[in-house]
Amino acid sequence: MPELPEVEVVRRGLERWVAHRTVADAEVLHPRAVRRHIAGADDFAHRLKGHRIGVPSRRGKYLWLPLEDTTQSILAHLGMSGQLLVQPQEAPTEKHLRIRVRFADELGTELRFVDQRTFGGLSLHDTTPDGLPDVIAHIARDPLDPLFDDEAFHQALRRKRTTIKRALLDQSLISGVGNIYADEALWRARLHYDRPTATFTRPRTLELLGHVRDVMNAALAVGGTSFDSLYVNVNGESGYFDRSLDAYGREGLPCKRCGTPMRRRAWMNRSSYFCPKCQRAPRLSS
Repeated sequence: MPELPEVEVVRRGLERWVAHRTVADAEVLHPRAVRRHIAGADDFAHRLKGHRIGVPSRRGKYLWLPLEDTTQSILAHLGMSGQLLVQPQEAPTEKHLRIRVRFADELGTELRFVDQRTFGGLSLHDTTPDGLPDVIAHIARDPLDPLFDDEAFHQALRRKRTTIKRALLDQSLISGVGNIYADEALWRARLHYDRPTATFTRPRTLELLGHVRDVMNAALAVGGTSFDSLYVNVNGESGYFDRSLDAYGREGLPCKRCGTPMRRRAWMNRSSYFCPKCQRAPRLSS
């Protein structure tokens, strides 16, 4: 599933190609793509027609397109395989095209939502006074947000009484971090994924946040991480941060820091990749 860098790459593309354009019409080609819009496909398409799209916004992994003249926003769930593509109107229809949005101008491009596995979708939601769709108002700020509060995060981390990777993936504490970038930041910080959050000092928390920000900015610079053709930007191009990964997916390969073979462990229906020497497991309390 796309994490903050991948979603931000898509958001920037939408800002360039879709912001401030007026919707001429929308076509829903598969009802599952709007299943989170309770009123249904026809209502979704009708409510978009004639409205102008504002500057796309993001919090963590969540992306939305505000409608400038209303108090509603289009929330995009990319899921495992969702893609928001800006395509020439005459371009062939993709096999898994789910929603098409045409614009009332002569730029010659349209917005397409393509989703092979149909886990994602688009939906309309009321916007809070803070500008967020109401269904994601509980999501914490992400570490690249200028208003992210490092001290508040540290205090919440200490109160949570959990382990550090679980905390990094808790979107109510810090948003945008998923499995890939958690493993990468923990490797850089030399921290084991099961280290208890109660042991974190303020300097240790700030150091980890620095690594989280560094790895996300590095991924952003190269378009995010793509392991297959399912994650692409709005022009259909893949990111290539996977070539720079230090931990994730490197089981059996030498640690880039000490040379010890990297390990993988099953973790919460996912995998955790780590160096057993650089990231020593915490001692079990007696």
